[in-house]
Amino acid sequence: MTAMGAQGTDDAGRWFDRAEAAREAVVERHVRRLWGIPTSALGVCAYPATRRDRLFVTWNFWWQAHLIDCAVDAHVRTGTEATHELVHRLIRGHWVRNGFRVTNQYYDDMAWLALALERAERLAGFDTRRAQRILAAQFMSAWVPELGGGIPWRKSDVYLNAPANGPAAIFLARTGNRGRAEQMSQWLFGNLLDEKSGLIEDGVDGGPAGRGAVHTEKYTYCQGVAIGLETELSADGDDAHADRVGRLVQAVETGLSENNVVVGAGGGDGGLFAGILVRYLALAATSLDGDGSVDDDARSVARDLVLASAEAAWKGAREVDGHVLFSADWSSDARVPARGGAAARFAGGAVTSSATPERDLSVQLSGWMAMEAAWAVTRGTGSGRA
Repeated sequence: MTAMGAQGTDDAGRWFDRAEAAREAVVERHVRRLWGIPTSALGVCAYPATRRDRLFVTWNFWWQAHLIDCAVDAHVRTGTEATHELVHRLIRGHWVRNGFRVTNQYYDDMAWLALALERAERLAGFDTRRAQRILAAQFMSAWVPELGGGIPWRKSDVYLNAPANGPAAIFLARTGNRGRAEQMSQWLFGNLLDEKSGLIEDGVDGGPAGRGAVHTEKYTYCQGVAIGLETELSADGDDAHADRVGRLVQAVETGLSENNVVVGAGGGDGGLFAGILVRYLALAATSLDGDGSVDDDARSVARDLVLASAEAAWKGAREVDGHVLFSADWSSDARVPARGGAAARFAGGAVTSSATPERDLSVQLSGWMAMEAAWAVTRGTGSGRA
């Protein structure tokens, strides 16, 4: 698509403008006050929206956590009062819609919220310490040593997976529980690393006999959280963590990208997968410790993946009513959603895709994440991307 808004004269300026266009699009199409409550907001889960969508009958806990995270990105990038207020309204809206609490039955959901709230405190000055303590206690108590470690996907379940352990471990590492984060790292790579592809698999069944069948799906966001965790732990000076980042980044380049563009996963929950991977590739590109050739290669490849993916996402986007609309597959042009057709729905613990994936908030958040990630790597600092 043609560039929207004033374009900077350098790479960082160009990506700043594109990230701002993504923010404006999501805010204009999706962000609404929750039930008329002042100083509150949530993201309407679809565009065009049904009446049920606008009333937040459905709201998708973990999509909203990523919306908070994207708003924090925007505040780091702009430092404006408007973005600060957006973060505040979204945190409040999430808390109210979730029944004045920060927990639910899904450890992966809670982990994404924990990461967003920790960043909101560290990078935007919000006091989220009480919520962080509550969530940290959830993750610490969920550890199941009788099954060889790991935490389950959800309460009263024995499915142990990367999408719960990865983000929970990143959060614990950032909030003073690095010992448990190290244990979770060892569990992740000891149980879910596919040696042939070099990629992290989705999860493993637990049970009375311990480790059960491995679910061998290799989702992009599983690689993202593993890269993020190992990048975080590499700050302690252990070369093993940086080496893992390097191998994972190479595996993503080989197995989960085409011409360095991260592959898509449709709409629904899958709409967030590519964006999460790109977020943590940007963290590796800007924050991975180490000064050897392996570390240099990892940072370089991670940067290339971020920029190629973001460029493809931008070129494949459409302009609709003056705002950018991202594709669910960054290698293809976006399809403009219309009213009608099958909508995203909750089934079996996950949210399925709308008939036109671009209708889903998750897809548009991934596009926004890609723009913010590209700005971060061209700006050349990891301070705002953690």
